Amino acid sequence: MRSSRVSSIRFIITWSFSVFIVLVLTIMALLLHDKFTQAAERSAELTTRQIVDQVSYNLEDYVRSMSHLYRAIEEHMLRDGTWEGDQVDKQLDTLLSSREDIISITLLDSTGHLLKNRPSAELKPSAHVTQQGWFQSALRVPDHLSFSLPHIQNMYTGPYKWVVSMSKGITIRQNGQDRKVILLVDINFKQMDELSRRVSLGKRGYVYIIDESAGNIVYHPQQQLMYMGLKSENIEQALVATGSYEDEADGQKRLNTVKSVANIGWKIVGVAYLDEIMTTRQEVNGYLIRVLLVVLVLVILVSLFLSSSLTRPIRRMERKMKAVERGDFNVELPIEGPLEVERLSRRFNLMVYKIRTLMSEIIHEQEQKRRLELEALQAQINPHFLYNTLNSVVRMVGMSRNEEVITMITSLSRLFRISLSQGKTIITVREELEHAHHYLTIQQMRFKRKFNFSMNADEDTLDCLTLKLVLQPLIENAIVHGIEYHMDEGCIEIRVYREEEKLVFRITDNGVGMTEEQMSKLLVGSPIVKSGAGSGVAVRNVHDRIQLYYGEAYGLEFDSELEEGTTVWIRIPIQWEREEDDAHDEQ
Repeated sequence: MRSSRVSSIRFIITWSFSVFIVLVLTIMALLLHDKFTQAAERSAELTTRQIVDQVSYNLEDYVRSMSHLYRAIEEHMLRDGTWEGDQVDKQLDTLLSSREDIISITLLDSTGHLLKNRPSAELKPSAHVTQQGWFQSALRVPDHLSFSLPHIQNMYTGPYKWVVSMSKGITIRQNGQDRKVILLVDINFKQMDELSRRVSLGKRGYVYIIDESAGNIVYHPQQQLMYMGLKSENIEQALVATGSYEDEADGQKRLNTVKSVANIGWKIVGVAYLDEIMTTRQEVNGYLIRVLLVVLVLVILVSLFLSSSLTRPIRRMERKMKAVERGDFNVELPIEGPLEVERLSRRFNLMVYKIRTLMSEIIHEQEQKRRLELEALQAQINPHFLYNTLNSVVRMVGMSRNEEVITMITSLSRLFRISLSQGKTIITVREELEHAHHYLTIQQMRFKRKFNFSMNADEDTLDCLTLKLVLQPLIENAIVHGIEYHMDEGCIEIRVYREEEKLVFRITDNGVGMTEEQMSKLLVGSPIVKSGAGSGVAVRNVHDRIQLYYGEAYGLEFDSELEEGTTVWIRIPIQWEREEDDAHDEQ
């Protein structure tokens, strides 16, 4: 069954078409896959670089604005070497109130002594101003604005804030003498933190800032973890890198993009995780797979529709052929479908028609043959019976048994009158019983009254029609095979009655009976054999004649036991004389 399904036209069309389309799509997908993924990765890398460049630009712009602010403060405080006066204080206070990102403005001499500050406050004795990095940078590189690393402002009492210090060492002339001073402006690191924190490189990517000179981290979104040693960055590689590079941290590959911030000595490093960038490739793969699946489903549906349309007439032809194989020749194929299928359908219908015609002819010939053979057998039986009866008459004449001779000859003449019946095959039950009565009378005299008989028929059955000579062969069989070899006096009983829509003849004898094996062979085998005593042909002859005229639902039925006797039932449909005449007229 599996082999036949695999080799079917529908299967071949469906799967060859589907495999071809999917193979073509797969090759196209493989050719385009790398281009799509490479383009997606380049796009992701370019996006990362643009984000880092934007952060760098924003940070440069902010630093540039703070540098301009520093120069403005410098010009207001140190104009002509003076920093005192209500006018300077007023200008600085206005500046502080307008810029929330400026924490404090401080002027110190080269020894760390406070000259002026806004807002006004005293230095903490524990501040150690001269030891702080911004102070050392201002003294070491005078006239150069330097930016410190983010740190906590702790020079004044009050809340500690994260600040970036801008400092510069300046030489001024006051009262005709040169004097070195340091101008310090602390700006809130929160502004820079917000510039960097707003950046998003995927779900887990981030940006951090390092100092190019010392490699210190200026900003990191996970600053606390860095201080605690729970997270680290590849600072050495970031310091020497100029573009992009890949590294690995905590078992995960990352893409690092580096950009230097001009005029401040910082580097911005953007970190993007490759697995998030590769998500684009996975999305492309998933998209291609979904497209392939959708196309495969559509191709299978279309190919199933096409193959079904092409093979439906062939499958219909197959079903009709199976029906013919089972013996049903009343089938016909509709002439439709492709041209080749139409031609096959016409040839098939013509073939079935010819087979049906030939079978009808064969059946008709066989029926005619069987009728002729049965009639020949019947004609063969009558001379045999006549020969035996005349022998008995001769013996009785020799024994001067004149009355018995008269009775036998009278019964014989009436027997043959009914047998001839003007050539009729169908007679009434009354005539069939009369024929059987004369036959039993003759046989009773031949066998010297070794048996007696009785006949009983319901009144409503006497005018029913039956095949001629159905009782006589069975009575002969009962006498020859049942009673002749029985020690006691034999008895034959004939009963005719109706059973629903059937007419039943029952013949019962008390002879020697039969075994199951003998009884099973009575109606089996070819009936057209040489007739003779003990051949059993007459019984099968009756059965075949009944089925030939009335159908296979009718015929003989036996029941027998050894030393008990045998009963035979003859069942035929109930017909009346008028019905038989109508049927004869229709024929």
